[in-house]
Amino acid sequence: MASQDWLEKDFYKVLGVSKDVSDADLKKTYRKLARQYHPDSNPGDAKAEARFKEISEANAVLSDPETRREYDQVRAMGMGQPRFTAGGQGQAGGFDDIFGGMFGAGGGGRTQSADFGDIFGGMFGGGGGGFRTAPTKGRDVIATTTLDFVSAIKGDTIRLQGVNGKPMNVRIPAGVSDGQKIRLKGKGEPSPDGGPAGDLTITVSVTKHPVFSRDGDNLRVDVPITFVEAVEGATIEVPTLGGDPVKLKVAPGTPSGRVLRVKGRGVVTPSHSGDLLATVHVVVPSRLTPDAAKAVKALAKALPDENPREDLLAKARRG
Repeated sequence: MASQDWLEKDFYKVLGVSKDVSDADLKKTYRKLARQYHPDSNPGDAKAEARFKEISEANAVLSDPETRREYDQVRAMGMGQPRFTAGGQGQAGGFDDIFGGMFGAGGGGRTQSADFGDIFGGMFGGGGGGFRTAPTKGRDVIATTTLDFVSAIKGDTIRLQGVNGKPMNVRIPAGVSDGQKIRLKGKGEPSPDGGPAGDLTITVSVTKHPVFSRDGDNLRVDVPITFVEAVEGATIEVPTLGGDPVKLKVAPGTPSGRVLRVKGRGVVTPSHSGDLLATVHVVVPSRLTPDAAKAVKALAKALPDENPREDLLAKARRG
């Protein structure tokens, strides 16, 4: 990203955070905004899509300590801090006055125009003048991509357009999460003077799955069971992500909301394998035959006369 772009864009304002925001708060704020303006949550909304790209760009710069430090330095210089005075009048000089003096502006208040890329390239190790001490690294590039849920969990190879216009293949590792950044060394812009190329940072957005959701390295799935299965117990089939269903035992008297765990069937990374967490929900029939209705009434008479909400009401009164 060019220094001129950094001067014009206040990334702190874009994310609605202060300049001394901590890394943790910055990450929390970005995730909240990314969920709010993600294209999948706002289909067909061009303004939301533009806002999402703006948020992703700001986060890519501020979440990287080195890039954030350079951004702050560029902004501080560009906003006139510290301030300098123009010759002869004692008035605070503008940005042109500052750099006009540095680069040999003529007298009488006239300033020669200077290219921002040349100015900051010299100040921070670029070519030109006597400032250059070593070949400069090419500029870093940021990009965003959207993956479906399965590709993010299993890993995938995607095709992107490189900075030179040529397509490039990028390997996305298994287990990448929504909002995660992947840095590719040397895939950014080439150096203008023979130095190393910049880096490419890709921010990944992951679409939702109709059945599964992610909880860290675990996968969650809601599984309906019948009233009879909950009371008497049963062996049920539970789906897995990209594999055959597994069989789980439901113990007699299982309440709605109980979580059954399947080891090793969650997110698999090189260092860890998560679990599949199946939450059972008791389904109440919406229609009953006359015989079934009689059976339910008979069951109600046979069951102990208990109020399952008695403890809840007592706690509410005490609290």
